[in-house]
Order: sequence, then C-alpha cells, then structure tokens
Amino acid sequence: MIGKILGTGSCVPAQSWDNNKLSEMVDTNDEWIRERTGIVTRHVAQSGESTAALAAGAARAALENAGLGAEALDLIIVATVSPENLVPCTACQVQEALGAGAATCFDLNGACTGFLLAMNTAQAYLAQGIYRTALIVGAECLSNLTDWKDRSTCILFGDGAGAAVLQAQPKGRYAQVTHSEGDRGAVLTCASRNRREFGETGGPETFLRMDGGEVFKFAVSRVPRVIAELLEKEAVALEEIDYFVLHQANARIVAAVAKRLGGDPERFPLNIAEYGNTSSASIPILLDELNRAGKLRRGMKLILAGFGGGLSYGASLIVW
Repeated sequence: MIGKILGTGSCVPAQSWDNNKLSEMVDTNDEWIRERTGIVTRHVAQSGESTAALAAGAARAALENAGLGAEALDLIIVATVSPENLVPCTACQVQEALGAGAATCFDLNGACTGFLLAMNTAQAYLAQGIYRTALIVGAECLSNLTDWKDRSTCILFGDGAGAAVLQAQPKGRYAQVTHSEGDRGAVLTCASRNRREFGETGGPETFLRMDGGEVFKFAVSRVPRVIAELLEKEAVALEEIDYFVLHQANARIVAAVAKRLGGDPERFPLNIAEYGNTSSASIPILLDELNRAGKLRRGMKLILAGFGGGLSYGASLIVW
C-alpha cells in the first residue's frame, strides 16, 4: 500500500511585513535582503494566530481539497519546532479543532526537514495497514523564536502552515532517502525556554541562531547529493522529474542545487519571495500552490527535498 496525496492546503497569517519594515528594526535594506536571500515579504502571526490555529486552517483546506470530512482521518502528524505548548501536542489541538475524533495524533520535530519526515512516518503506517487516511501538517510560528534585533536571522523567517491528506492505495510509488549529521548541529540552534538557567524570560540561546555560511555550504552540497542518491536508488533519470519541490530557505540555495544537478531552473519552483523561510511549512505551502495553480497532473513525478536543523536532510519521490 502507498499513501496517495488526495488534497493539499495552506494557511498563513494575514499580516505581512516587507523588507522595508525590517529596515526600521535593524540595520538592513530591501536591496540587501533581496540580493542575498530572494525574500521580499514574510507573514507574521498576530494574537490568536497560533501554530495550532495555522495548522488547523491548512488542514481544513487540505480536507476540502481532498473531498473528505475530518471523520475520515485516523492519523494526524504535525511537524513543528515552534508549538505554543509542549502538552497537549499541536496535532491533538488540530484534532480538536477539526473534530477528528477517530485520529491518533502526535508531533514530530525535524526542523526544516520535518514535513518530509512526517510524510515518511505516515507512509510507513499506511503501508503496514495500521491506518488508512492520514493528515500531515508542517506548521510554524517562527516569529516567536526570532530575535528581531539580529539582522542575520530576522530577515529570513516567516510564519505559516501547509498540509496534505494521504490515503492508502494499492498502487502507486513512494521512495525516500534521509540522513542526519548530528555532529554539525551547532550551526543552527534554538534552546528550550524551559531550561532552569534561563529563568522566566528565557535567554539569548532561546532565539534561533545560525551560522549562515555553514548552512549554505551544507545545503548546496548535501541536497544535490541526496537527490542523486534517490534517483539512482529508484533508477529514475533526472529528466523524468517534473518538479523539484525544495525547502524554501534561500533562493540562492535553490538556484545552486539546480545548477549542480544540471536541471532546468523552471522545474525548481520558488515562493520564498512572499513567505521567507517557514521551516517545516515551506514544502507543503509550495506544494499546495502548485496544486491549486493547476500545475500538477496525475502521473507527474515530483522530488520533495528538505534540509536544515539537526543537521538533517532528505529527499522523497512521489507520483502525483
């Protein structure tokens, strides 16, 4: 059995900050940000727009797109690094919001590779016949973890959620390759605010901290490598892939990956200009945009690829 994607959805905060807004907060400007990242705007959550609320919004849109009710779900996995609560988990909050009482729910923290890891997990459950219909969501309110006085990181991140509904089918194709390099984890960190030494207000370690140069080098070397590994494993030629749906961390990273693989840049879609880096939400938001724009047709081969904190990275092959 293979989990087939029946529907996709996304949800982002109404409030959008452009680069000029950030130039009022730190020493930066629109041209500098665009040139180095490709980001023009990012969505920033306001009061009431929690990670769980965004996840539920994306989930409702995905269920509607799939033509299913919440009662059909028997598994909900939410990938996030920015939940409002440790307990209950975000997936249980989504279950409550949807009224999906039959579903088993849990969260998964895989940072920017989180959505792929959630999909791998759901596929394993569906393949074994343990569950039949799964909802996977990548959702983040990274604005809660961003140091808005640090110009090296605050220009990068945004909030949002993306979701997909998978249902077990007797025929289809799904394959994946993932890797982690925990010895390099220090280049992208965010400590828990529950640590005793931080007290009630937390400390500087509780904001996202990143060595941008090291993350860039990691991404442009590992992502082409893992995609090539997956293609070789599955005996699929690069030319057979219709779209490469990559984590939207930096437009220059996506361009570098396309160049190293020798693929047509048009098959590497971008939406980072509007959303910035939304971590686990970036792949499903982009997938939903492609779906709703009518660019995905049944039988198309897609590569989804994520990379980031851990450090972890991976690629999945799906047939739409």
